[in-house]
Amino acid sequence: MTLLAHTGIVFGRCLRSTLRSKTNLFFGMLQPLLFLALFGPLLTELDMGVSGSSWQTLVPGVLVQLALLGGSYVGLGLLMDRNLGVLDRMRVTPVSPLALLLGRTLRDVVQLVAQSVLLVLLGLAFGLRAPLLGVLLGLLFVAVLAAALSALSYGLAMNVRTPPEFAAIANTAGMPLMLLSGLLLPMTLAPGWLAGASRAVPFRYTVDAVRQVFLGHYANTTVAVGAAVTLALAALCLLGGVRLFGRVRG
Repeated sequence: MTLLAHTGIVFGRCLRSTLRSKTNLFFGMLQPLLFLALFGPLLTELDMGVSGSSWQTLVPGVLVQLALLGGSYVGLGLLMDRNLGVLDRMRVTPVSPLALLLGRTLRDVVQLVAQSVLLVLLGLAFGLRAPLLGVLLGLLFVAVLAAALSALSYGLAMNVRTPPEFAAIANTAGMPLMLLSGLLLPMTLAPGWLAGASRAVPFRYTVDAVRQVFLGHYANTTVAVGAAVTLALAALCLLGGVRLFGRVRG
């Protein structure tokens, strides 16, 4: 109960801070919406090599991209708090150290899911057609992935010294993962060697599963494998994030 109470306190503080930052809220939500609005129409006349419309292919990919990029970079905020001494002052309070991680992570999940809902609504305006259950399951995938990557990002932030170091690591890891996952274009369009390499990237299975549920397919092998891989990845990221968060380097 103490952990839950402390997590709620940290979550409330972080959420209030986020809501007060109107500029960050505006541009954080504007970027994925602009991406969908400006990139999506380019694909409407293309053969994507998969079933469903181009919007049923692109919107799930952008949702997973939002979780991947949004979750990976949240550690920058924690790193600035750490360098300013804010985190040190919080760590000497009775608040559980784990709650400091979980409260922030929960805030990130709420924010990214809210952004995802806006993105889906814009997709519907452009021509996306997906069953409500499929959309809800897709948002669940986003929430799980966002929680895992946020926790790992915070763990990384506790073990680097400067924002440039953090950004270099996140960019180096994130870019190939994003490109090999088939987030923007399905890997069915890739040459054999590239499609084969993408099978080593867990995010590919997540985005394939989200595309299937957006088509109304809930009980096939692609969805089952995607769910299993996403949950396994989330467990590893959460475990790694918790361990890194408790191991602070100067």
